[in-house]
Amino acid sequence: MNRFAQKLTEHSILLRRASPEILQVNLGKLCNLTCTHCHVNAGPKRREIMTRQTVDRIIDWLTKTEIPIADLTGGAPEMIPDFRYFIKRVKALTPPRHVIDRCNLTILLEPGYEDLPEFLATYKVEIIASMPCYSAENVNAQRGEGVFDGSIKALQLLNSLGYGKVAELPLHLVYNPVGAFLPGPQAEMETDFKRELFSHFGIVFNKLYAITNLPIGRFAAYLRHSNKLEEYMQLLIDNFNPTTIDGLMCRNTISVGWRGQVYDCDFNQQLDMQWENGKPFFLWDVDPAKIDNREIMTGDHCFGCTAGAGSSCGGAIV
Repeated sequence: MNRFAQKLTEHSILLRRASPEILQVNLGKLCNLTCTHCHVNAGPKRREIMTRQTVDRIIDWLTKTEIPIADLTGGAPEMIPDFRYFIKRVKALTPPRHVIDRCNLTILLEPGYEDLPEFLATYKVEIIASMPCYSAENVNAQRGEGVFDGSIKALQLLNSLGYGKVAELPLHLVYNPVGAFLPGPQAEMETDFKRELFSHFGIVFNKLYAITNLPIGRFAAYLRHSNKLEEYMQLLIDNFNPTTIDGLMCRNTISVGWRGQVYDCDFNQQLDMQWENGKPFFLWDVDPAKIDNREIMTGDHCFGCTAGAGSSCGGAIV
C-alpha cells in the first residue's frame, strides 16, 4: 500500500469515481516549448501523436455518453494534425459538447497557426492558458527565454477576439509555482494577476487556476537535481487536507492517452497507471454504464492534489 492509500485509510476515506463530467484527452506530447515544470516531458522532439483513427474511436464512444465536456491537452494539443478535426466533430454532436483547449499561448504566434485564434473563437472553445507569473523573469525562467513576451502578445490577441470579455469565450490562466513550494491563496493571486496584467498590458481574463506541481516527469527530475525531491514530497504529505477529496478531478474526469488508453487522471497517465480489467484496455472497451463507483488508482504523487487548498485542472479545490 502506498503512503497516500495509507493516509486515506487513516481518515476512513474511500476514494471512488462519481459520474464522469469531463473527458480529458491528451492528443500527444509534441510541444513548441520545453518547460521545467512539465509533468508530461513534452517538447519539440516528441513524436507521440494521436491518429485520426483514434480520434474517431474516442468521439464515437463520447456519443454514447452524456459527458458534456471534452478537455484537450498535450503537449501543445494544437500541434496535432487532427486538432481542428477533433473540435469540429465534437461540436457537430447532438447535443454539441463544450470544448476546452489547454493552451501554452505561444503556439498561437507560431508560423502556420496564425488563423488558430479565430478558429477557436468561431467554435467557442474555452481556453485555459499557462501563465505562471505576471513578471517576465519568472515566466522565462520556467518556460524559456522570450516566452513571457509571446504570452502577452497572444493574450492581447485573444482579448481582441472577445476572449475574457464575452460569456461564450472564457479565458482562464493557470499559475504553477516556479519552485518546490505550494501555490499561495488562489483568490489573492487572481486579484494580483488581474491588476498587473491589466495595468501594464491592458489584458483581461476570467479566472486564475492555481495548480500544484506534482513530483513526476520533468519537475521530478528538477527536484532530484536540486536534491529537493524528498523535502518537497514531505511538504505535500505534511499539508494533506482531507476536505479536498470530494473535489479531486479523478472523481469526475476520465483521462485518455494519445493511443486511447484510459486513466483516472493526467498524472496517472504520465506514470502509466492504466485502468485494467484483466489487462490494460482502451476507452472504446469501457462500458459507460460501469464507470461510477470504480476504485481510483493512487500513488504518492496524489498528495500533490490534496495538499493545502488542493489542486485540480480547475485550480484550488477548497
